[in-house]
Amino acid sequence: MDKQYKYSLQKGSSKSSCPECGKKTFVLYVDNVTGKCLPSQFGRCDRESKCGYHNKPAFEKDQAFNSYKVFAPKPKPQPLTPIPFEVLADTLTDYDKNVFIQNLLQRVAFPFDQCDIENVISLYYLGTVATFGGAVALPYIDIKNNIRAIQVKQFDQANHTTKTSFLHSILKYQYSQRGDRLPDWLPAYELNDLKVSCLFGEHLLSKYPLNPVALVEAPKSAIYGTLYFGLPNIAERFIWLAVYNLSSLNVAKCKALQGRDVVLFPDLSTDGKAFDLWNSKLKELDTIKGARFIISDLLEREASEAERLSGYDIADYLICKDWRLFRDSVKSEKSEDENKLIFCPPTSFICPISVKSEKSEDENKLIFCPPQNIIEPISEKSEKSEVENKHYFCPPTISKREYRQQPKQNWSVEISEIEKYFAAVELPSQPVRLSNCSNIIDLPLFIQSHLSTVKANNGVNIFLPHLNRLQTLKQILTV
Repeated sequence: MDKQYKYSLQKGSSKSSCPECGKKTFVLYVDNVTGKCLPSQFGRCDRESKCGYHNKPAFEKDQAFNSYKVFAPKPKPQPLTPIPFEVLADTLTDYDKNVFIQNLLQRVAFPFDQCDIENVISLYYLGTVATFGGAVALPYIDIKNNIRAIQVKQFDQANHTTKTSFLHSILKYQYSQRGDRLPDWLPAYELNDLKVSCLFGEHLLSKYPLNPVALVEAPKSAIYGTLYFGLPNIAERFIWLAVYNLSSLNVAKCKALQGRDVVLFPDLSTDGKAFDLWNSKLKELDTIKGARFIISDLLEREASEAERLSGYDIADYLICKDWRLFRDSVKSEKSEDENKLIFCPPTSFICPISVKSEKSEDENKLIFCPPQNIIEPISEKSEKSEVENKHYFCPPTISKREYRQQPKQNWSVEISEIEKYFAAVELPSQPVRLSNCSNIIDLPLFIQSHLSTVKANNGVNIFLPHLNRLQTLKQILTV
C-alpha cells in the first residue's frame, strides 16, 4: 500500500496571488479527500529564492498520524503523453511580435545581432504566443525528442517576467471559450503525473554528445548563457540547460546527463539558501552513471548585497555586460575560420529535431525550422524598401495553413540546372559564407542533402528555401 498525504500542492498550471510578494506565482494546498482548495493563506510561492513564502496546513503536523494521511492502492503508472509536434510548430512564427525576442534585438543595454537570435531560436525551438501578450514559448523536449511541456512566459520591456502559463492550459481555455471540442491529445496529456519532467534543452544532448553542460534554474538563463558564451558546435563549449525552478533539481530529471561534466549555476538568494540547496544535492547527483557535478559560486562571490536581495540569476549578471567582450575572449584562442562559427554555424549545426508524426521524413525535417529573417526589429522596417521588408517578414499576408496548401509548382528545370552545375564544378576546399548568418563547411554534404530534399519535395512551397540556398551557392561559386 502506498502512503498518501491528505493535503498536497495543487497540480496543473493554476496559480494565485502570493500573500507575501503579491506575484501570481502561488500554488494552493488541496484536500486530497474532498478535492477542494484550502484557504488562500495555505500554499507555496514558486519564487523560492526571491520570496520563499510556504505555509503548510497547521494540522498536517499537529494532529495524529491517521488524521492527515490516508492509505490507498498505489496507482498504476500512466504512459507518457507528449504534446504533438504540430502544436509546437504552430508557435514558430510571429517573432516580430515576441516581446522577449525584440528586447534582445533592440532594448537590452547591448543588443544582440539578428544572426545570434535566429541561431538561438533554432537551437531551442523558441516560439511565440501572440494571443498571450506576445509571450515566448519555451518547449521542454527530452532526449528522445518528446515534447514534455511548453512553458509560456510574458516579459516586460526590461525582460522581466510578468506572467507565466503553459501552452496546453492556454489552448484548453481557448477551445472552451469557442465551444470547440478539445483535441484528443489534450485530455490525455493532462493525465501526466508531471508536466515539466525533463530539462529545458535536453534534446541537445544527443546532438552534441561530447560537450560539458551548464545547468541553471530557468530557460531564460540558459538562453542568455548561450548568447554570451557561444553555440555548442565546438565540443569545448557548454550546452546550457535549465531545470525549471530551484526545487526541480533531482536525479530523475538529470538522468539524461549520464557521462557528462556538469556545472551548476544556482540563483542568488538573501540567505544563500539556493546555493546551499543545490550544493547539498551534489552527492545524490553523483550517483548518475559517469556524470560529474560541480557547483559554481560565481554569483555568490561577485554579487552585491542589493543583487543578492533581488535574487539575481546568471541572466541578470550577464545582461549588464557587453557580449562582445565574451566573444573576444573566445576569439583570441581560435582561428579566424573557427571564430566565424561562434554564432553563424552552417545549417547542419542547427538542423531540426527528428519528428515522429504522420508526415513524410523529408517534411518532418523542416517542421521545426523557424522562418528565417522575420525577427528584424520593427523600427528598422522604415529604412528598407517594400521588397526588402517583405523578405524580412514573409509571408505576412496569408496564414501558415494557406501557405502550406498553395498549389504545387514545378522546379524540375531549376533542379536539373543546379544538379548539372554542381556535378561539373570543382568545389573549393575552404568554407563558403552563404549569408551573414551561415557558413558551409562541408560543401558536398550540404549540396547532397539539399538536392535530395528538393527532389523529393518538388514544388512544395515549404521547401523552397532549400532550392533558394542552392541557387545562392551557385551564384557565389560562379562569381
